[in-house]
Amino acid sequence: MPAMLAELGGHRWNSQLGWGASLKDHWLGAVPGFVEENASAAFRPAGEALDSGGYPVVVLTEMVELRDAIRWHDSADHLALWALRARAANPAVRVCLYETWHRLDDPAGWQSRTEADLVSLWEDEVLRPAVATAGVIHVIPGGQVMVAVAAEAEAGRIPGLSGRAGLFADAIHFNDIGAWLMAMTHFAAIYARSPLGLPAALRRADGSAATAPLPAAALAMQAVVWRVVRGYALTGVAAAE
Repeated sequence: MPAMLAELGGHRWNSQLGWGASLKDHWLGAVPGFVEENASAAFRPAGEALDSGGYPVVVLTEMVELRDAIRWHDSADHLALWALRARAANPAVRVCLYETWHRLDDPAGWQSRTEADLVSLWEDEVLRPAVATAGVIHVIPGGQVMVAVAAEAEAGRIPGLSGRAGLFADAIHFNDIGAWLMAMTHFAAIYARSPLGLPAALRRADGSAATAPLPAAALAMQAVVWRVVRGYALTGVAAAE
């Protein structure tokens, strides 16, 4: 997804990844799957990257199950620590929290949990305490876009996409179409620009052609992305217009 986003925005990027790793895991340097997930040219140690001050935007996310991250991994404290570290080197940096989603087979319901947890967990338990310590952190509403697009698909309004399963490779990880959708979401939130008309055909990180949505589906999904991103105050997009 970050490679797709860079193809859209023309920017450079680096990342540090893990297997279901929390913000605390990354802070402490105890990241499951660190070697496997970061065996790419895009990898740069997160602390080194932020300490360089060379990134105008930093995107952070938390592990799911989010309730476990909050309870056992001090999510708000570590979001604040990462944001403060970024701002120590670059006071003008824009820090974003990437809101994600739960498993499709979540017993409480994928859509209902993703919608409800935006305020009760992402905002109230993670974001707001961190903002009180570290200053403004904007939200990239990935989970809300996923739910909104899935609802449109299930209503028959996105050609070639019948429902939520068409966005995922398994119960939690997105497929190429889901990655494309999240790239559009990040583009809209970071650049404060409508994604309408951006390419449907993009490439994976290895340079191969990703599975693309149908052109009509791409336009329909881009419209949903812009509606959600622009309509959610914590993206900061409406205020930037």
